[in-house]
Amino acid sequence: MSTTTDRAADLQRRLERVRHRIAAAALGRTEPELIVVTKYFPASDVALLAGLGVRDVGENKAQEAEAKAAELAGSDLRWHFIGQLQTNKAKSVVRYASAVHSVDRPGLVAALGKAMAAENRRRTEAGEPERAPLDCYLQLDLRAGEDLEPGRGGARPADMLELAAAVSADPGLSLAGLMAVAPLGGDPAEAFGRLQELSADLTARYPQAAGISAGMSQDLEAAVAHGATHLRIGSDVLGPRPGVGYRQRRQG
Repeated sequence: MSTTTDRAADLQRRLERVRHRIAAAALGRTEPELIVVTKYFPASDVALLAGLGVRDVGENKAQEAEAKAAELAGSDLRWHFIGQLQTNKAKSVVRYASAVHSVDRPGLVAALGKAMAAENRRRTEAGEPERAPLDCYLQLDLRAGEDLEPGRGGARPADMLELAAAVSADPGLSLAGLMAVAPLGGDPAEAFGRLQELSADLTARYPQAAGISAGMSQDLEAAVAHGATHLRIGSDVLGPRPGVGYRQRRQG
């Protein structure tokens, strides 16, 4: 887009199309919350989206998310961290994020709990109010098979309750529900049906953890049909991601 006005109009058109898709998929049921995933797009786009009524923004990269949150400090945006998170980034994430959708191992739970305690001590010493507990979504790997290759985000479904207990035991963390990505090449409806079953198992023990973060641009209808409460939509709202060269110039 050549001007801010053009870009705002483009975002508005795309956003309206996505909202119509969500409404049609919900068919009169409670519509899931839309989280617009803005990774690789500039903070100026996020500001334009805020002007169009977007309140929930998702980011995958800790450094990029921290910079955007700082640039847009004072806005009423809710930041959701949805990418794989290294434990050494927990301290920075709890300063701006309302929720982390990628909690998938005990070490990360411990790091987030420690970071929350430190952040609230910092706020108390600065005469600021403590922040609300950090919403934590347990990310599950829905691919079939027990011997899944390492390096992919997501805990095994068999480990869900152990992970949930660790989150629930920490006063700085709030168990919000589950998150998953439909496996590549698989049927999204089948994957999200499985996630819905796992959610029922979780809420039987933790009734407050009823959130289901599922569905992206290509499979949001299947996610809504299987109980998604939060949709993570990027390209259908923002358009194709900026090229690698553009990202390198912005990061350089």
